[in-house]
This record gives sequence, structure tokens and C-alpha cells, in this order.
Amino acid sequence: MKYTKLPISIPDQIATLKERGLSFADEYKAAHYLSNISFYRLRAYTYPFQDNNNPGHPFIKPVSFEEIMGLYVFDRQLRLLLFNAIEKIEVAFRTQIIYHYAMKHGSHWHLNMLLYNNGSLFADHISSLQKEINRSKETFIDHYRNKYTDPKEPPAWMSLEVTSMGLLSKIFSNLKDDTCKDAITRHFGLKDVDTLENWMRCFSLIRNICAHHSRVWNRRMTQLKIPKKTINIFLENKTVLRYKVYAYISCMQYILNIISPEHNFKKSLISLMQNCPLLQEKEMGFPNNWQQEQFWKTI
Repeated sequence: MKYTKLPISIPDQIATLKERGLSFADEYKAAHYLSNISFYRLRAYTYPFQDNNNPGHPFIKPVSFEEIMGLYVFDRQLRLLLFNAIEKIEVAFRTQIIYHYAMKHGSHWHLNMLLYNNGSLFADHISSLQKEINRSKETFIDHYRNKYTDPKEPPAWMSLEVTSMGLLSKIFSNLKDDTCKDAITRHFGLKDVDTLENWMRCFSLIRNICAHHSRVWNRRMTQLKIPKKTINIFLENKTVLRYKVYAYISCMQYILNIISPEHNFKKSLISLMQNCPLLQEKEMGFPNNWQQEQFWKTI
């Protein structure tokens, strides 16, 4: 099928939305928003409120442009909150891996294929790591290469400092289970390595979603593992939807309680959720009375 849709002007975008049943309190202000936030980008936020099997995409419930913008702004605030939390988690994860393996296996342990389960994956990951090192503009990388010739590559605490969270999580997953991996897992309050591997892969995915300013509010994501037992207090309700953002938020909160006990993530989240528009808590996987869990109580 050939794509035949034509671009439409901002006045026509507003007219189209009105024909579909979206109401406007101020069309002039709406035009300003649409000149800075694309019609197609906002479609992701109107989609759940429309009959998308109908070619005309009519709205199936009364909703206003202003409410859609409220949802858009809410999603942006949620992304910023999550991104800030993931930064702390990523730094702690990176620090733990580098520290434990360097103390046991030396400065260049990350290049030792014997420490990994899958040789092919190891080769792919090291190749990707090399590309990230070569792209890096960090002064400490240039300093190492200008001063040292053996080994040719920088030590783990330099090399892994410039790698992405996604690649770091892959490298960690391919490492053989040993006392280092167990120690890192327990540092984050978990009892099995598989759960930590899963969480860090999932966190890296949502980090990329946030970094690219994509929607998180009602997105279906990779399923998180919800452990039955943890070292510290966690969710009592284990039936949460593991592919929804609430599950991700809960796991982030658990890690933050350990690595940054004075964090304000919980307080900021509860404050943000008090203004969640269009009754969208359910779309994010938040169960009823979620704040009544001991895990989420502020006192």
C-alpha cells in the first residue's frame, strides 16, 4: 500500500481534532503548543481516548486539548524523575562492578575472556566497548594513551566509565557467576544474580526511552522480575504488571533506598501522582491503594 497522507497546517490540525471530538478552551494557545510539539507526537497521548479501528479516529469520551497537554506535561515530569533516579543507579552499578572485579582480577579484568560465559558475546561486547572508548573525549582516556603503551587499552575503571549502561548490563550478564557477582548482587539488596541482571537491562532500556524524550506513561516494556524474597523491605503485592512503569518505579525505589538513603524519589513521585491527569494511574500499572504498602509509606 502506498502512503498517501499529506502534511496539514496547524489550523487544519486543530480543525481535524475538533471534528474527531476533542474540545478546545483556547485555540490560539493550542496553535502555539502545536507549533512547538508536533501533531504526530501528541497523537501518542490522544490515542487511548480514540476509536482507532475507525478511520476517522473519533474520541470515545469527552476530553479536551488542555487535558491532553496536562497528560503530556505529566509524562515529561515522570521521565525527568526516572532519568534522575537511573543516573544514581547506573553510577552505583558501574562502581560496584569495577571495584569488585578489579580487586580480585586486576586492572584489566574486563579484557580477560576466561571470566565470561560466552566467548562470542565477549568479543562483540569488547568491540562495542572499544568503539565507545575511541569516541570518548574524556581527558583521562587521552592521558592514558599518551603515557602508557602496555597494556594498550585503559584499565577497567577508565574503560567502563565511558561505556553505556546498556553495554555495561550486557557485560555484567555475560560474566561468570563468582564471589564478585554475588557480592554486587547482595550490595543491591537482592539474593539472586538473575534478578539484578534483569533489573539493570530493564533500567537501561527505560533510560534510553527517557533520554530520547519518548512516552513512558502507558508504555508496555520488557518484563521485570519481581523477587519473592529480598534482603530489605519490598512490595507486598507481587501481582503487579511487570511490564508497566509502576513495576520499574518500585524496583528503582528499592535500589535507591540502599545506595542513596536520603533520596527524595519517593516524595517526588507521590507528589507527582497526586496530579496524575485523566485517571491514568491504572494505565501505568499502579494498583489500588499502592501508597498503603509499607514500602511506600513516608513515615
